[in-house]
Amino acid sequence: MPESRIRRKTAYTPPTTRSARKRSSPRWVVPVMLVFFVLGVIWLSAYYISGGDAWLISALGGWNLAIGFGFILVGFALSTQWR
Repeated sequence: MPESRIRRKTAYTPPTTRSARKRSSPRWVVPVMLVFFVLGVIWLSAYYISGGDAWLISALGGWNLAIGFGFILVGFALSTQWR
């Protein structure tokens, strides 16, 4: 019975990849993110503690909730940029 030919394979060479560069966020992202979180919490706390009678807080009325939660939402938006 005839024998089949032996196939000679070349050594496996993996495909060339681009240099895996570690992507990192700019240095300002974390401090600004934390400032917005803290500012939102302080704004909401001041609104509730003062009962809405403080100088600037009384002028804004119910918009204080939107402002406080807006600061917190900006903090969350910045947290998506943190790597």
